[in-house]
Amino acid sequence: MENLHILFWLLKDIGWCMLWKPLGISMIFPTLTIALVITWRTRHVASELAHNLAIVFWISANSYWMVSEFLGFDTARVWGNVTGKHLALLPFLTGLVILLYYYLVQKPRENRSEQVAT
Repeated sequence: MENLHILFWLLKDIGWCMLWKPLGISMIFPTLTIALVITWRTRHVASELAHNLAIVFWISANSYWMVSEFLGFDTARVWGNVTGKHLALLPFLTGLVILLYYYLVQKPRENRSEQVAT
């Protein structure tokens, strides 16, 4: 399933790069769906869950950015100097916060628990 996920992701980004709107937009759903399935399947392993959640948010941000360019609202001002494209930062940063939490809080706790158990 992971390999199929990469195929869909590449097709989405090729559609974006080549400005093939139907291909790019149609690949959002399968790419995001498989990422969510992988995340659900690995939810019991903290490191896998954190990384796969970050990937889900990355795909979401990337897809939003692509759609904003395709539909022409990437340069529209939303607030001050913030444009439609800048709103992609919200899911990008959410993924980053998840990984920071994992590496700065959760992983050190796991390491301490392993040391105490041995």
